[in-house]
Amino acid sequence: MSEINQDTPETTAPAVATETSKSTKPPVAAISSLDFDWDSVGKKSSNYSKSERERMESLYEKSLNSVAEHEVVEGVIVAMTSKDAVVNIGYKSDGIVPLSELRYDPEIKIGDKLEVYVESKEDKNGQLLLSHKKARSLKSWDRVNAALENDEIIKGYVKCRTKGGLIVDVFGIEAFLPGSQIDVKPIRDYDIYVGKSMEFKVVKINKEFKNVVVSHKALIEEELEAQKAEIISKLEKGQVLEGTVKNITSYGVFVDLGGVDGLIHITDLSWGRINHPEEIVKLDEKIQVVILDFDEGKKRIALGLKQLTSHPWDKVDASLNVGDKVKGKVVVLADYGAFVEIEPGFEGLVHVSEMSWSQHLRSAQDFLKVGDEIECVILSLDREERKMSLGIKQLMPDPWADIETKYPVNSKHTAKVRNFTNFGVFVELEEGVDGLIHISDLSWSKKIKHPSEFTKIGEDIEVVVLDTDKENRRLSLGHKQLEENPWDVFETIFTEGSVHQGTITSMNEKGGVVSLPYGVEGFAPNKHLAKADGTVAKAEETLDFKVIEFAKDSKKIIVSHARTHEEEKPGSRDVRESDSKENRADDTKKAVRKVKDNLEKSTLGDLDVLANLKSDLEQSEKAAAKKSKE
Repeated sequence: MSEINQDTPETTAPAVATETSKSTKPPVAAISSLDFDWDSVGKKSSNYSKSERERMESLYEKSLNSVAEHEVVEGVIVAMTSKDAVVNIGYKSDGIVPLSELRYDPEIKIGDKLEVYVESKEDKNGQLLLSHKKARSLKSWDRVNAALENDEIIKGYVKCRTKGGLIVDVFGIEAFLPGSQIDVKPIRDYDIYVGKSMEFKVVKINKEFKNVVVSHKALIEEELEAQKAEIISKLEKGQVLEGTVKNITSYGVFVDLGGVDGLIHITDLSWGRINHPEEIVKLDEKIQVVILDFDEGKKRIALGLKQLTSHPWDKVDASLNVGDKVKGKVVVLADYGAFVEIEPGFEGLVHVSEMSWSQHLRSAQDFLKVGDEIECVILSLDREERKMSLGIKQLMPDPWADIETKYPVNSKHTAKVRNFTNFGVFVELEEGVDGLIHISDLSWSKKIKHPSEFTKIGEDIEVVVLDTDKENRRLSLGHKQLEENPWDVFETIFTEGSVHQGTITSMNEKGGVVSLPYGVEGFAPNKHLAKADGTVAKAEETLDFKVIEFAKDSKKIIVSHARTHEEEKPGSRDVRESDSKENRADDTKKAVRKVKDNLEKSTLGDLDVLANLKSDLEQSEKAAAKKSKE
């Protein structure tokens, strides 16, 4: 607005005097500088008086808003360019706002109201500076809290993608939109939402960390709730519907039935066994499903796919019976057996006990693996219960069928040690044929407390068949029977009344254990340990002992030292000694002959003991013959 000058005269004199004219006219009189209004130079004349001018200025000032810097005011968009929006806030000049601050709302247009922050009423260029972003930021937390309290629907601009979701500009605040809250169906590509404006609901605010979480899914769910209620009210068990595969998990498939979701469990996808639902269906595929069950309260719907086809057991060949051979594929392995699929959905169990004639404890993994194509024999078939048991070993000959012919009594064989018990050793003669060697049948002479003292698991051992029980599949075996019983020989050596040198190896409450020749042990009761001087024999003493009892069956020899020094009648000692020498000489000859026979017959066992025994007896025989000549 141009300034008004009330002091300007109606007419003004020329600013510069013209040069003296050469005309004959008389010269104009000079104007005094005191009478010239220098303030009116270059100004237009005004028709307002001073009072009128003041009144007009007052009216103009009243027509303008009182604007202070750093305040938030409301304006109107009066114009828009490619980069800025011109906003009128009622001030003497308009301000501009960058369009980048308005991109969260692509529908904004001329005439829309807009809150702006007055940064400066006049910059160096005389321009009014405004900011919509700062205005939004100052009031954003109040608006966000109000939106949460009032369950208000707000608009936001998706700025970018982040881990697990999207970053949304809401009232100038960066809010987080989780991927699970974008839509009711799983979103596989978040990038398609970047740069778009969407409606949201504020679901969570953390004032301490100034975090805001929004949801677009909540808006969709509200719309779908009414649809779900209507759909569920019309559902019936056994109803067949068309749906779209919405999501696939390891345990099943979620199907969209047109506003409501249902789950097909992996066991209801196919009659046959599958490892993952992806083997049957694909994402976004349209499929026919049947309603198995539903819960109106929890809005859960159980669906089935395999139920739309007949059960494979209903199509089983009626002529299939127990004893028939079938071929199938191993689909599942467990320690107790293997499931063999004859046809998809038609399968049977091969128990581990039916995989081999062997009775050793094993797992199915020792015989089969998943994917093996095998032939089986039907052992049982229950069409009503839809159960079938199969066997593999039945395809192989039963080793017990001719057990008496193959392993007759007294026959000798080589077996492998499989297991120990306190009472014996279990050995395997061949696959499926096991036998037991009782601990008492391991050795004639050695006292064995546990079989592990005699042999080891996995070692080979020679055995003799003692008895065969075909019906119960049991074999009684022996090892010591491979050699003659040395106690037959000992019976001729350790006759009652004979005297032998022995060493007391240990003592107990009842007496002492005496080590006799040829590795034989005897027992001397306490009363028979008395010595000639009245003392009692102790451990590790070597003395003469007289045999007072010999029990072949129980392998027991009772000896006495006291009997060797008892008082004897005069002259009786020489007679008894002479008779004893003759008897011992005869007994020795018989024992030597028996030992020779035993050595010829023995093939395995304590041969060293018998050989030493033979050598000792031969020396005794020679000594006896020499004394006889003398």
